[in-house]
Amino acid sequence: MFRFFAIRILRAAFTVALVVTFAFLVLRLSGDPARSIMGEDASPEAMAAFRQEWGLDQPLFMQYLHYFAAIFHGELGCSMRGGGAALDLVLSRIPATLMLTLPALLIKLAVGIPAGVYAALHRDSAIDRAVMVTAVAGYTVPSFVLGLVLVQLLAIWFAWLPTGGTGGLQHLILPIITLGIGGAAVLARFVRSAMLEVLGQPYIRTASAKGIPWASVVRGHALPNAAIPTVTIVGFMVGNLIAGSVVVESVFSWPGVGNLLVVSVAARDLAVVQCILLLVAVAMVFSNLIVDFLYGVLDPRLSNGDTGGGH
Repeated sequence: MFRFFAIRILRAAFTVALVVTFAFLVLRLSGDPARSIMGEDASPEAMAAFRQEWGLDQPLFMQYLHYFAAIFHGELGCSMRGGGAALDLVLSRIPATLMLTLPALLIKLAVGIPAGVYAALHRDSAIDRAVMVTAVAGYTVPSFVLGLVLVQLLAIWFAWLPTGGTGGLQHLILPIITLGIGGAAVLARFVRSAMLEVLGQPYIRTASAKGIPWASVVRGHALPNAAIPTVTIVGFMVGNLIAGSVVVESVFSWPGVGNLLVVSVAARDLAVVQCILLLVAVAMVFSNLIVDFLYGVLDPRLSNGDTGGGH
């Protein structure tokens, strides 16, 4: 058990280091922050002074070492545009993002899981086909397209809701629905597949042949075993709470972390972008660790290194 969790913790730390390194290199090779922030009209002397102030005149390897050393000291740099601490700026936007993503996650769970289970239990029925058509549509339609369609219908044609921005609760409805529908579709499709795989196992047929009521077979055998792969997709959704809102926040002009990321990337505000990517990487890795721990609880054979058959 200890070895199982220790390996995954080391793998998580290595993953975060890779993400940080990749982000560092891509950001510095994709454009000149001095030119993006100061503008094309800035003098060469001003450009040189800007690069020296932010350490951009140093060799790339030295910048990388300084950046990693700063992370270990809890220093994530300052915004090149505003001058404030990048971490403070990002943390100030998180509540706005969670106002969208947490209710959207509840919609995904409340709609996607029951829909997937019901569709699997009524395979090839009209309801199953309707659920799958809806799931495929929700899965394939990009979130920005879905958001624009909802804006056209509910905000422009019927004038029931605002097109975007902040304010009262009515400003939350469209972005939450946009985030929730796509995730619920993905979850419904995944849960249906997991349930169908479990329902086709010999131990399900054996339990049913013994005269155990079908409802008890589903509750006692099918649902617990289907929960193990379902935990994976739910864990990904939890880890993706911040990063998953980037497009939707831009569509609805919502002042969250996603919107800040888009603006900061366009401006080459390195410290802010790196801080957001580090935060997202840590959230994703931490959620994956939780999933691994849950795997060990739901199926102790995994943590013991035993993947043999038998239920």
